[in-house]
Amino acid sequence: MNTFKTLAAIALILGFVSCSNDDDATPLLEVETETVANLHAPQSGGQGQPVSGAFTRFDFETGAETTSETDWDVAFRGTTIIVNGGESQGTTDEPERTGDAAVYIADGTMSTVTDVDASLFTQDSASGFAIATGSGNGWYNYTGAPSHLINPIPGKILVFRTTAGLYAKVEIISYYENAPAEPDAFSDATPYYTFNYVYQPNAGVTTF
Repeated sequence: MNTFKTLAAIALILGFVSCSNDDDATPLLEVETETVANLHAPQSGGQGQPVSGAFTRFDFETGAETTSETDWDVAFRGTTIIVNGGESQGTTDEPERTGDAAVYIADGTMSTVTDVDASLFTQDSASGFAIATGSGNGWYNYTGAPSHLINPIPGKILVFRTTAGLYAKVEIISYYENAPAEPDAFSDATPYYTFNYVYQPNAGVTTF
């Protein structure tokens, strides 16, 4: 009888501990899927003239533009995209890097790029931006005459490590205001980024 009571007590304690552990487990936050429309990223100069103007900073955690000098993940100016990690090239009005953000470009679509490959991450440096500038080198192609369009390269997904060490993936949809299906470089305003993104808010999780 005493043995039975002892075993019953042990089972009761183990069951209580198990339930307590279940209660203490932190549920994962839901992965966020969003679209940003008309993110304005103007610049002065270009076409052989010195480029200047503040970069438009974006924070994936808040899903919004920010003017913070430190709490930003990615920033845009004209066709140039930088990350808050690495070091500045020293261009006019370029922000200092205060975080450890990084990026790489994956081949695929938003539905097929489902895992983060941490070995591919790069940061901005004095010798070049992590997202290379120029037509065909990074996220866009320039068509040249006669249309002079800037088009996102299909099948290119930008995968980011944020300043908080979390992850996001981005598909740029358009460089033109209101993302026209058939943009006209002579009548549609630029640069207005429209992009889809998925943000993984859970620390240590490398899937989307």
